[in-house]
Amino acid sequence: MSTTTYVIGHRNPDTDSIASAIGYAALKQQLGFTHVVAAMAGTPNPQTRYILDRLQIADPLFLADVHPKVRDTISRRSVTVSRDSSAYEALELFNSSGVRVLPVIDAVGRPSGILSLRRISESYLLPSQEKLRQVITSLPSLARTLGGSYLCGGDASTDLMTLSLFIGAMLEESFLGRIDSFPVDDLLIMTGNRRTIQQAAIERGVRLLVITGGHDLEEGLLDLAREKKVTVLLTPHDTATAAWLARLSTPVAALLEPKFASIGVGESLAGLRQKLLSANEPAVLALEEDGRLAGVATKSSLLTALPYRLILVDHNELGQAVPGAEQLEIDEVIDHHKLGNSHSQLPITFITAPVGSTCTLVAGRYRECGLQPDRQIAALLLAGILSDTVILKSPTTTEVDRQTVVWLETISGQAAADFGRDIFAACSSLKNYGSVERVVSADFKLFTHAAHQIGVGQVEVVGFDEFYRMKEDLLAALAEVKRRDGLFIAGLMVTDITTETTLFLVEGHTRIAHVMEYPQLEPHLYELKNVMSRKKQMVPHLLKILAKV
Repeated sequence: MSTTTYVIGHRNPDTDSIASAIGYAALKQQLGFTHVVAAMAGTPNPQTRYILDRLQIADPLFLADVHPKVRDTISRRSVTVSRDSSAYEALELFNSSGVRVLPVIDAVGRPSGILSLRRISESYLLPSQEKLRQVITSLPSLARTLGGSYLCGGDASTDLMTLSLFIGAMLEESFLGRIDSFPVDDLLIMTGNRRTIQQAAIERGVRLLVITGGHDLEEGLLDLAREKKVTVLLTPHDTATAAWLARLSTPVAALLEPKFASIGVGESLAGLRQKLLSANEPAVLALEEDGRLAGVATKSSLLTALPYRLILVDHNELGQAVPGAEQLEIDEVIDHHKLGNSHSQLPITFITAPVGSTCTLVAGRYRECGLQPDRQIAALLLAGILSDTVILKSPTTTEVDRQTVVWLETISGQAAADFGRDIFAACSSLKNYGSVERVVSADFKLFTHAAHQIGVGQVEVVGFDEFYRMKEDLLAALAEVKRRDGLFIAGLMVTDITTETTLFLVEGHTRIAHVMEYPQLEPHLYELKNVMSRKKQMVPHLLKILAKV
């Protein structure tokens, strides 16, 4: 099974997050890693939507979560047995496959029970005294297992019969004395070319007479068998072998355990682990949505390598990563933020630098590999840098960003200044987000300091008039996010790219006003002149003042 690696940014992705994921996946594919796929952990915001549409670049694969599912660990080449198969056929499957549990499936592939090796062993190796003679079978199953054919009788009915087996290997008088106490309708007589036994059995009107060793019914007895309605089966096996096989002709339907543990293929691997370990189940049947068998999961399934891995871009903290990331192997991290709690069981490639955009780092990887992105990808990486550095005005902008912009301008054919103005002009209206909830959540990130967790979103605008009209609704949306996520404070940076000023709308602890150190225009609202960067200016300041409240 090939492993897919998803290149993915943080939740509530911004342009830098999605552009760097697409750009780095394209580089990996150019380097020959064909199973690398760009992904996103949230839907594009209006700015990113404008850029993707303008450049005619398809959206990355949307992954709401990457929690490992049952389907990721099971083999879909399950060894199964049908209800009509015999115990002998089931034992052959156990022997050839090495499995310990066989799902019993119906004609459309739905399980009706399971057959365990333990159950079948107990039935045939450790039977009670009264069951030593017992043969539970059907006429078709008996003939198939014995490799025989019916001389008379032997209809196609699959009804089960419970018979008492006697071997006709003694004198007629002794033999008749042995079977006298058993109802003739329940008797299965097995003998070779012994005319006296064959005739005595037929005259008694036994339910079934099996002639072993490849012999035929003795001359003159066929009409009598038909008259007495005795079913006669001929088998090539010797009597000892035929007796053993007859007991193993029991259809699986009579041996299966109807109660079994099951789980949907779309359910979590954690749920499967609980069923296998907590309930001490030997196997759990994984089912498709329509109830058909998808595979069989055992404890060894929990050790199966997952078929996908992650490369994180534009973040390195699991709190910001796509849900479920902590359960996967992370191959690489490319980020320009402070170091968090990246998760890996093995040494990985970790690329970080104090630059203005992750797209700068991705472009740098192209240059290190001696490659160039194509025209579209170059324009996308350029857009990511211009977005995250606010057209190179943000205090996070470095000389490396500026040099990278010049390089990408040449490849993409886009003039950075004009392209940047187009990007922000096209998406400066808060109405583009569709709702106040979307404005708040579109680029919302969580940060932790000691016992406090805060959340800060950011949007760029041209002028604050529209913000003031929506302010109360935005504040209510922040209050709901704070309550839902249990945050100490929840804030929204509204940054005017023309005046390089940010209005910070915040819902949180009342004492924050005394330590904010920026002018408070009104309750919940602060003016932050010359503040444009959440990463370099706003969040460090908030984390510092948390110690004071």
